[in-house]
Amino acid sequence: MSNSLNSKDFRLLLPEVIWLEPENLLLAKRITSGASSSNPRDSWQTYLNTLGMLAFEQWLHSHLPSRLVTRDTTFIETGGNLNAGEFKCCTIATEHLLDETVRIPQNVVEQPEMTAHFYVVLEVSEEEQEVTIRGFLSYNQLIEMRDNLKLPIRDGCFQIPLSLFDIEPNHLLFYNHYLQPSEFPLPQVESQVVSVNPSEIVNSTRTKLSEWLQGLVDVGWQAIDSLSSPELNLAFSTRNIAEGTKRAKIIDLGIQLGHQKVALLVNVLPENQDKINVLIQLYPTNREKFISENIQLLLLSKGGKKLQEVNSRLQDNFIQLKPFKGEPGKQFSIQINCEELTVNENFEL
Repeated sequence: MSNSLNSKDFRLLLPEVIWLEPENLLLAKRITSGASSSNPRDSWQTYLNTLGMLAFEQWLHSHLPSRLVTRDTTFIETGGNLNAGEFKCCTIATEHLLDETVRIPQNVVEQPEMTAHFYVVLEVSEEEQEVTIRGFLSYNQLIEMRDNLKLPIRDGCFQIPLSLFDIEPNHLLFYNHYLQPSEFPLPQVESQVVSVNPSEIVNSTRTKLSEWLQGLVDVGWQAIDSLSSPELNLAFSTRNIAEGTKRAKIIDLGIQLGHQKVALLVNVLPENQDKINVLIQLYPTNREKFISENIQLLLLSKGGKKLQEVNSRLQDNFIQLKPFKGEPGKQFSIQINCEELTVNENFEL
């Protein structure tokens, strides 16, 4: 009797591996250095969490190109938080799963502000520079297991057998494509004294532009050549852009505009050792000739003061801010406003 596996069965036995790039390691160290913990063990776990989050963010960008993927490092000491469209993912990083047991911190399951639609277990090997997706569970499944199986808790973590996790990452992609977040209800966060616009998307980390000049580019920022593919058909000509290091990020304008996407282009050029020139532009994508009307592009100071503003008009091919320059270390933000949607990108020269 033959026990051979067909190609589909064999593929299901192979875990998904994401290779870490040198810029992932550098960015993880930078993010970890800003964490509050002084305990070496906690700092190492924060570093693993950050590497796992960045790797999974890269994987989401690759497999869900039509979704806006943003990261939130607010709780990076506990786990990585990523938003893929309207779904929230919490990455749980570990160095190894030799005992086939996953440890999920109790607070990311029971504190409403830290909960996620999906919890993704990642095995992180800094030495091999790779991250392996080992499985995932939905919030609903975790709560059901906690209540029905009386999951043991050790050192503030639920102890869950790896065998209970879905090991097929494509199922996660299927959920994102065909299901709604309302089918995975999360607990409501109690209202806070300070109100937050639910349609505001904020990248809590700062993109360091001086590192671009050294060839170190943050995840999510793509070379112009990769954006000029037939799939995206970016509607700009690089001949009109000053020489320098150019990168772009695709931004989803939300349901109000039918999830139309624009490309935020950032061009940096060193003037001398003391100054860096910056040019910010916004272009249409997906075979569109014109950018949508009434999109607002703003330059904000570190304290949130408006320094520049430009609004798109009917049949604008693109919009741009006036070129500006500053010294290394200077911080600023770029804000894109469209109807009820606000997107912030934070930068440091």
